[in-house]
Amino acid sequence: MKIRIVTPTYNEEKNIYVLHEKIKLIMSKLDLEYEHVVIDNASTDNTVKYIREIAQSDTKFKAILNNKNYGQIKSPFYGLIDSDADATILMVSDLQDPIEMIPELINEYKKGYQIVLLQKKFNNETVFYKFIKDSYYKFLNNLSDHSPARNVIGSGIYDSSAVNILKKIYDPTPYLRGLIYELGFNIKLIQFEQPKRNKGVSKNNFLTLLDYGILGIVKHTKLARFLTIFGFSLSFLSLFCAFIFFLLKIFFWESFSLGIAPLIIGLFSLSGIQMFFLGLIGEYVIVILDYNKRLPLVLEKERINF
Repeated sequence: MKIRIVTPTYNEEKNIYVLHEKIKLIMSKLDLEYEHVVIDNASTDNTVKYIREIAQSDTKFKAILNNKNYGQIKSPFYGLIDSDADATILMVSDLQDPIEMIPELINEYKKGYQIVLLQKKFNNETVFYKFIKDSYYKFLNNLSDHSPARNVIGSGIYDSSAVNILKKIYDPTPYLRGLIYELGFNIKLIQFEQPKRNKGVSKNNFLTLLDYGILGIVKHTKLARFLTIFGFSLSFLSLFCAFIFFLLKIFFWESFSLGIAPLIIGLFSLSGIQMFFLGLIGEYVIVILDYNKRLPLVLEKERINF
């Protein structure tokens, strides 16, 4: 059985040597054919330099150098579907996916699962962060026919049958954690405590997490149908209130004063809801435009050791 280990990188000069040595050590203890493929997202530090140095001393270490930074969504997915191995392991390169769990992933995979995913356990979350995350997943799962597992980013092992199906799907912005559940693969979850990042800086920030969250909602929920029902209900409520105010004014013309407060509240409330709806429609339009462009997921600049 041949295993390909894919580790997407971007500015990981402080971790790339450690990553390579850990994977090499773990795989040397397993009686399996393997290759370690780094897909680099146009790093601006010394990551590519170090990749070339490692590749010269280890033929099992290979690299795909992207033409530019395609982001945290496209590049890992491209690295996954590029694989022709019997099974492909996808893990982050910052060592926050424990390399030591590779044997456990392989053992679970051998039990017949198409995909075995790593699921983070967060025991030290703040109350606010936990509330936001729980609310997001509840919202996502309630408006979807499939329910992606929480705290899963796609790291794990994928059978070639799953990878071959993913290869056939054209998706310019693949939301991997939702896509694999939508397709109905046989998935096993392995929980782990995420270690602290010792070297380098996380590439995630509020905007990247927000972008990823909105992508999941737009691509893997029936939010548009929910908004249609909500809009219809709001229109009915508005007409009902208008009718009540009309009757009160007709029957109590002298004593009933409409006042400016209901007008201001109604105007700003409806305007805010309309702007939200327009923004969401804009997100759907952006997704449609991306599909119509038919651009390649990633353009490669160079391959090393292939």
